[in-house]
Amino acid sequence: MLDIKIVRDNPEIVKENIRKKFQDQKLPMVDEVLELDLKNRNAITQASELRARRNQLSKANGPLFGKLKKAEGEEKEAIQRQIDANMAAVKENDQKLAELEALETECAERIRHLMLQIPNIIDPSVPIGPDDSCNVEVQRFGEPKVPDFDIPYHTEIMDRFNGVDMDAAGRVAGNGFYYLMGDIARLHSAVLAYARDFMIGKGFIYCIPPFMIHGNVVEGVMSQTDMEAMMYKIEGEDLYLIGTSEHSMIGKFIDQIIPEESLPQTLTSYSPCFRKEKGAHGIEERGVYRIHQFEKQEMIVVCKTEDSMAWYEKMWRFSVELFLSMEIPVRQLECCSGDLADLKVKSCDIEAWSPRQQKYFEVCSCSNLGDAQARRLKMRVKSADGKSYLPHTLNNTVVAPPRMLIAFLENHLQADGSVTIPEVLQPYMGGTKLLVPKK
Repeated sequence: MLDIKIVRDNPEIVKENIRKKFQDQKLPMVDEVLELDLKNRNAITQASELRARRNQLSKANGPLFGKLKKAEGEEKEAIQRQIDANMAAVKENDQKLAELEALETECAERIRHLMLQIPNIIDPSVPIGPDDSCNVEVQRFGEPKVPDFDIPYHTEIMDRFNGVDMDAAGRVAGNGFYYLMGDIARLHSAVLAYARDFMIGKGFIYCIPPFMIHGNVVEGVMSQTDMEAMMYKIEGEDLYLIGTSEHSMIGKFIDQIIPEESLPQTLTSYSPCFRKEKGAHGIEERGVYRIHQFEKQEMIVVCKTEDSMAWYEKMWRFSVELFLSMEIPVRQLECCSGDLADLKVKSCDIEAWSPRQQKYFEVCSCSNLGDAQARRLKMRVKSADGKSYLPHTLNNTVVAPPRMLIAFLENHLQADGSVTIPEVLQPYMGGTKLLVPKK
């Protein structure tokens, strides 16, 4: 959410940013915010004046009551009339004040509703385009290879190891769920454990957060559009299942004043994730690619304003280093303006090489959200001189199996159907160097 001062002082910049994000339907919101803001500030000024006037009238009645006790005749009647007039004026003031306070509340609520929908100002380096077809490849890491044998669909590879059961999951929970078993389930857990230790080695604090969060935290960490498309709500309770542990990890700081000397806060978290994943998807997004439930290792950073872009660069490079250590080629893809969620200042995807499809697909997403989440969640940093300011927040996927397993299995599949285990994962697989298919 933007600071309303930016809308107030630079409405054309805000409108141009909306155009860059190809959300022209939101342009009238800027003018409505300006109109409501003016009305709200006028109401605040008038209410302040009425409170001052009420105090004057109340104070004026004090001495009059003292005089009233001593006065007689016409003087007493005159004093009483003055007291009555003052009290009538106070009553009239109170009625007007109540109307103005109601107007203030109405304006503030409407302004907040609109401000939650106006997108954050994107970084100047973000490429401009309406959708993900305009995302820009920045660089590649590792050598993508295509073997001289056919690579089956990922669930077929898993099935050779008796490692997946989609049919049973369908009977138990419906489409979008899975059973992972045996060597494939162990590989899934090994990747998560390795990713956890990889991030701890980078100086991040390991955390297991709540897997459900309140509605005000949801509103603080993501846009309303994303919330409706992603989140599962617990019926009858103010609780939502998290779509990513970033939600509860950033929510950890809601309404908190963070000492500046404790920055940066660098945390890596494990959690299951739950997503609606509405809409139709192609064949390559079936199996365990796009699902309602998965597990993920995440990284988040809360830092000083001036440090956020440096952390953004570090974080996506951690993902590259992790995947290369598992011998999986990747590329960095810069997200264009139209592909950025409203809270994001800048974002990039790390995509893994798929030998089967002979193209890359997303496995990580790194985002700098500026101070948008901090403003929504009322997070503050207190500096040594006693001043407070909003920190910047960033997040990035460390690894998210089982989707990541697709890239792993395809890149490590051998002609005889076996799957090699890279050296970094072998300690997490009990020393196993090769997975041999059961059928």
